[in-house]
Amino acid sequence: MNDNLIWNEESRKTVFNCPIFSISERLCRSPEKTLKPFTVLDTLDWAIIIPAMETERGREFVMVRQWRHGAGELSLEFPGGVFGRDEEPAAGAARELREETGYIAGKIEKLGQFNPNPAIMSNRVHFFLALDLQAPLEQELDEDEYVEVETVPWKDVLLGMGKPPYIHALMGTAMSLYMARIAE
Repeated sequence: MNDNLIWNEESRKTVFNCPIFSISERLCRSPEKTLKPFTVLDTLDWAIIIPAMETERGREFVMVRQWRHGAGELSLEFPGGVFGRDEEPAAGAARELREETGYIAGKIEKLGQFNPNPAIMSNRVHFFLALDLQAPLEQELDEDEYVEVETVPWKDVLLGMGKPPYIHALMGTAMSLYMARIAE
């Protein structure tokens, strides 16, 4: 291991708190023993779920279209959301799939996990493949969620990456994990 690259945290204080994240200032000692402050966004882990099903048109993904305030535009993406404090990732993924789309997965398979931006964020995003989908029930959206459910041919999603309405950067990560899974 490269011990000459490791910084050691000596203290931490929360400088901002809101319902979905907090910001902490961390004092860390460099490998050369210099003390420096770093700002970190702390939030809960979340899931992105790739719901895949076979239809008369071939393999399709169940996706959600929703407004993204940071981008100021609509995004077409895989369902996902934040885990509860003590929620297991697979259970949280299944819950988010059901709430946002109404679909229930007969099988949920973890594809991987990443830190969305390790330079400034402390959490992880977990990626799942949902298969054997049961016909949708009613959505169970949060009070501030407005989501339309669509099915899209998987190849259209792959070829659309990086162009509107596929604006969510983590969709590319999800697709890369999906492509690795089907290449096995």
